[in-house]
Amino acid sequence: MKIELDVHTHTIASGHAFSTLQEMAQAAAGKGLKLLGITEHSPGIPGSCEPIYFRNLYVVPRRMYGIELMLGAEINILDTEGNLDLDENYLKMLDLRIAGIHSLCYEQGSPEENTHGMVRAISNPYIHIISHPGDGTARLLFEPIVQAAKEHRTLLEINNSSLRPSRHKVEARSNNLEILRLCKQYEVPVILGSDAHISFDIAKYDLALELVNEAEFPEELIMNTDVKKFKEYLGVHD
Repeated sequence: MKIELDVHTHTIASGHAFSTLQEMAQAAAGKGLKLLGITEHSPGIPGSCEPIYFRNLYVVPRRMYGIELMLGAEINILDTEGNLDLDENYLKMLDLRIAGIHSLCYEQGSPEENTHGMVRAISNPYIHIISHPGDGTARLLFEPIVQAAKEHRTLLEINNSSLRPSRHKVEARSNNLEILRLCKQYEVPVILGSDAHISFDIAKYDLALELVNEAEFPEELIMNTDVKKFKEYLGVHD
């Protein structure tokens, strides 16, 4: 499969990652990508970026080493109402906006309540992608999530990092297979995410692609294969 983009990555600015922005861009160019998204963790994650970091993103060139950059954030969904830890003023400053649930800053509810909160995030007009919905951090009902993703043209991520045995995400494999099955059924595109926290892991999709193959998921519904298709689907313009 031809891969042109990886849009879920982190640099040292996220506090628990290990490569600089320029190192990430160089590595992505070396792997032949056309587009790299750098989406630092927002303030709900301990040791991560303060809001002022996102305010200053305008100083960074959006092309380095022959590769296009989109700079944004992986924003925390805080609760079962879908509240986020960056407000609208900061969301407007970002090229790319991913939202996800992280155990360090999420107020748990029942599967129905958690699903309600995620659907609220999916329907937020600023949010482009939901990160690792299948990692098992919160118990979720995937059919309404997939249906909401289709309605609002929000991409659901198949996250490679959460599938690693070392992460001990015991439900990640079965959950992601269910997401792929439902997305195939409803003809909803997905995006593969490396969630790279070091440059070597950029566009590393080995475990995610195993599930894609197992689910016999259509390649035309995978948004990593074409930058133009990715941007058009999300309504992101140059």
